[in-house]
Amino acid sequence: MSIDARARLDREELRTLLAETIDTDASEVGDDTDFVEELGVDSLMALEVVVVLERAYGVKFGEQEMRSVRTLRSAYDEVLRKLDERS
Repeated sequence: MSIDARARLDREELRTLLAETIDTDASEVGDDTDFVEELGVDSLMALEVVVVLERAYGVKFGEQEMRSVRTLRSAYDEVLRKLDERS
């Protein structure tokens, strides 16, 4: 992973962004907290999470990638991978 990509992606900022998007407190968004199973995020809100990530970081998710973004860790890893691909 490039240093530039890591510098552009702060885990705590991402946690806050995700929490705001799903309308919950950032303390509820643990690294491996499943948005759907544990926080009750429905499919429409899950899509909104992906759209917010795409806009915030200037990346695009494919359909399969969208389905994989269910935790802070998976969101961080996917966005970081996409940012690194562009570097």
